[in-house]
Amino acid sequence: MAPLSPAQMPTRRSMLRAAGVAVTLPWLEAFSGRGRAGGASAADPPHRMVAIETTMGLLPQYFFPTGSGRDYAPSPYLVPLEPFRDRLTVFSGLAHPGVDGGHAADIAFLTGAPHPASGNFRNSVSLDQLAAESIAGRTRMPTLSLTVAAHGATSLSFTRDGVLIPGERNPARLYRQMFLQGTPTQTAEKIDSLRTGRSVLDFVATGSRHLDRNLPAGDRQRLEQYFQSVREMEERLQRAEVWEKRRRPRPKGPPPPESPEQEMFTLLRLMGQLIRLALESDTTRLVTLFVNPAQWVPRAPGVVHETHSLTHHGNRPEAIAELKRVEEMQFAVLAELLAGLDAVREGSQTLLDRTMVLHGSCMGNANAHTNTRLPVLLAGGGFRHAGLVAFEDASAPPLSNLYVSILKRLGIETDSFASSTGPIDGLEQV
Repeated sequence: MAPLSPAQMPTRRSMLRAAGVAVTLPWLEAFSGRGRAGGASAADPPHRMVAIETTMGLLPQYFFPTGSGRDYAPSPYLVPLEPFRDRLTVFSGLAHPGVDGGHAADIAFLTGAPHPASGNFRNSVSLDQLAAESIAGRTRMPTLSLTVAAHGATSLSFTRDGVLIPGERNPARLYRQMFLQGTPTQTAEKIDSLRTGRSVLDFVATGSRHLDRNLPAGDRQRLEQYFQSVREMEERLQRAEVWEKRRRPRPKGPPPPESPEQEMFTLLRLMGQLIRLALESDTTRLVTLFVNPAQWVPRAPGVVHETHSLTHHGNRPEAIAELKRVEEMQFAVLAELLAGLDAVREGSQTLLDRTMVLHGSCMGNANAHTNTRLPVLLAGGGFRHAGLVAFEDASAPPLSNLYVSILKRLGIETDSFASSTGPIDGLEQV
């Protein structure tokens, strides 16, 4: 096959379009080929960030590993993440100075703004929004602010004025934002088609066949993998929202406590799969996910109580055992997200190698409502990971030092964020 001419090569912002549909392309080798043909530097895959907070803290005895450095012994929660041991750093001893107030600290996880429970509190800019200012215009969506919660649209994202950016909590609506464009009539028609089992790819089939014929073998395989992920996402959304395609019966009593779209782990998995598609297609490079399990009774073996009540376990063994099952499931879902990112090839690396996944909480011990010794880990992103980095509480740097390192990895040259004193020790870029 003859190589593509510069005019034929897709650009990083290329889309397959049809009436009411816009399917952004994933990163392809042909993108870097365009850079060489034009005499410019190769268009390497971009760096990205996903920041996840679980609001109820974690049982520290099951999260923090023992040992030190890369030779740590994994804790029960880290066992599902063992395939990524070499691309994972667990931090012990970190906190945001002055961020207190128990549950109130959730809104300061990515801002580090002190005393969130005070009456005159005003939040500050979040990590993702600061980063978005530096990469504005390079993606369709500057950031994605997502929420998995039984109620409300609280998120981790705040503007420079400290104003909350509401989180998107409906996976189907997020999918439509990512793949459907056009007039309200066109969008409604496409939604009806999707509910009957069609795919957005059906509407761009002619363009995708033309593109496929003009790509090298590796890119064709990569494109087919991406399309398959889109199809699988649509099928999962259909299964999760099957009630939308049926006539709704007249209720004879109070509504049930949950519907398929309101189950915690179903939502977490759907959001994880959409995060992968959003990053792979360069729809965005910055994602936050606010996870509040408090008012759920998650579908996990042996779990019969709301998570919030379990966190106030009072050291009762049966409550701790039940809470442990919930938190183990959260890490199993996190492992699925990392595996999904790692399955996407981008040149000689994977999407996980180019994506920093921050996971943590602004509560160290929910039973005591403490906001110190926070459970924090960072996976992927092109760092020389250190395994376990443990700080003594009295001499520990601010959590915001880790955020400075994240900003630098995103290409943003700064030594300051919130209460930071510089980049975090023990974490180097590759």
